[in-house]
Amino acid sequence: MYTHEDLAAMQQQSLKMQGWIRQQTYSPEMEKTLRRFSSWEVAELIFQVNQSTLRGRLASDPSLPQGLVEEDGRQRWYSLDEINELRRRLKVNRQSLMPKRPANKRAFRSAIANFKGGAGKSTVALHFAHAAALDGYRVLAVDFDPQATLSHSMGLADVSEEYTVWGIMARDLIRETERMNASARGAESGSALPQRKLPSSITEMGLADLRVSDFLKPTSWPTIDIIPSCANAAFVEFASAQYRYLNPEWSFFAAVSRYLDAIPPDAYDLVIFDCPPAIGYQSMNAVFAADMLYIPSGPGYWEYDSTTSFIGQLAEALEDLGRIGNVPAGTKVPKTFQDVRFLLTRYEPNNDLHRAMYAAFQKVFGDRVTDNPIEMTRAVEQSGRFLSSIYEIDYREMTRETWRRARGSFDKAYDEFKTHALVAWDKLEDVA
Repeated sequence: MYTHEDLAAMQQQSLKMQGWIRQQTYSPEMEKTLRRFSSWEVAELIFQVNQSTLRGRLASDPSLPQGLVEEDGRQRWYSLDEINELRRRLKVNRQSLMPKRPANKRAFRSAIANFKGGAGKSTVALHFAHAAALDGYRVLAVDFDPQATLSHSMGLADVSEEYTVWGIMARDLIRETERMNASARGAESGSALPQRKLPSSITEMGLADLRVSDFLKPTSWPTIDIIPSCANAAFVEFASAQYRYLNPEWSFFAAVSRYLDAIPPDAYDLVIFDCPPAIGYQSMNAVFAADMLYIPSGPGYWEYDSTTSFIGQLAEALEDLGRIGNVPAGTKVPKTFQDVRFLLTRYEPNNDLHRAMYAAFQKVFGDRVTDNPIEMTRAVEQSGRFLSSIYEIDYREMTRETWRRARGSFDKAYDEFKTHALVAWDKLEDVA
């Protein structure tokens, strides 16, 4: 016979193993650090200019970051901060190296979502965040999944649940309830309106006093912050159901959207959501806050079947939310997306079944299917084992060709993502 105490003991054993894995994977202080990037990577893969052009610019202006030089003098290695300084100060053929960003727009929000576990949601979110950072964008990642794979991959551990999406939703409940009560008191017939009461177990946690910045945690990437998740945040689904009972007029689905709206519009460029493999309170918050829906799927029949179920149930959930009568001012229903895309992951181009399923996706979803699936390679498998993206792995740890093939697959997928995002981004309303 096993009880919750046995399960808790198993978790403690697993946490010890997690600590050991992090110690082997990260620095001795158990903090993930970002490697430096070679001048070859900076020139050809990041700035996409000739190496000799970059060397010439560095030689002609000693005030530019010069990086760390190897002992043999053959290669220079740059931090991301140095890369971004070069990006700000250099022009090639009179063209800026700064990434495109539509003027007068807030940060663009993309949700990486699907029902199926193992579809590659966290992998895609991690790689797109890192690729965007190398592209010069400031990124906010939001981990909605209690499995916290994205948070762990970003180097965060020992996260308290009050600083996760659950904390944002509970804080929103308290503040929205206070706002409703204040409005009721201010109305002419306020004395006749009931006051909504929340239990002290919620109101005395101090969540209402948390600032917007308290939820934003830095990562080893200087231009990436994250709102992390943790296993304890799994109870958000149960808690949210209770919260809706306590205040039926609380628009739970807009909690994260309201929080993100409170962040200065120029603080970040891209916001990337990693969603849990289910449709629930957390995933609906992610979907409702998103400008673009990116749906990764494996190339098998069951993944296709699961994706079909996902978009069907998501459509029903969004339709139900559109019928809610207590939508606060500024909240738009029915929910609309600027774009929806399907991305195949773990794709093997020489696999007949994968090619057939890719064709099936294209026949059904047309040009909504991206042109560049993410290929399964040994380097991709290795990056997953070590909780790192292919961008974090030093190419000297494997053959350069193996590394380049994996990076090339993610580069193409990211470039296509960026192309779609920029078009959709430009359609957003201008900020005041």
